[in-house]
Amino acid sequence: MRFDDPWYDALASGWGELDGTGGPAPVVAEARESRGGGAAEVYLEVQRSAAFQEVRSRYRRFVIPGVALFFSWYLAYVVTATTAPGLMARPVVGAVNVAMLAGLGQFLTTFLFTWAYARHARLRRDRAALDLRWDTQELTRGVRGGER
Repeated sequence: MRFDDPWYDALASGWGELDGTGGPAPVVAEARESRGGGAAEVYLEVQRSAAFQEVRSRYRRFVIPGVALFFSWYLAYVVTATTAPGLMARPVVGAVNVAMLAGLGQFLTTFLFTWAYARHARLRRDRAALDLRWDTQELTRGVRGGER
C-alpha cells in the first residue's frame, strides 16, 4: 500500500539504512560531499519561490494578530486583577466572581486559539507545505543524481 505522503518512503532517502557492519550508514556526510552545496541552492530556490512566500504569508496573517489579541487579553486580565481588585471580587453567581470567570476565560481562549490555529493550518497551509516539501525532496534527489 502506498500513501500519498512524501515522507512515507523515508528509506529511499537513505534514512535508517545499515552500512553492512550493523551500524547506520553515513548517508548525510556522503551526500554532502557528493553534491557540493547543490542542496543548499535547492533550499534557497524553494525559499524564494512564490509558493513558499504564500505559505509564510498565510502563517503570519494568522499568527501575528492572534498572538497580539491573546497577549492583550492576558495583559488586560493581569492589569485588571492588580489595579481593580474590587471589580474582580464582584460576585456573579454564588461564590463565583468576575476574577474566576476571567481566569476560566483565559483557559477557554487558550483552547479556542489552539483549535483555530490547527484548523487554519489544516485548511490553509498544510497541503501547500506538503507540496513544497515533496518538491524539495524531489529537487534534492535530482541534485544527488537521482539515486534512490
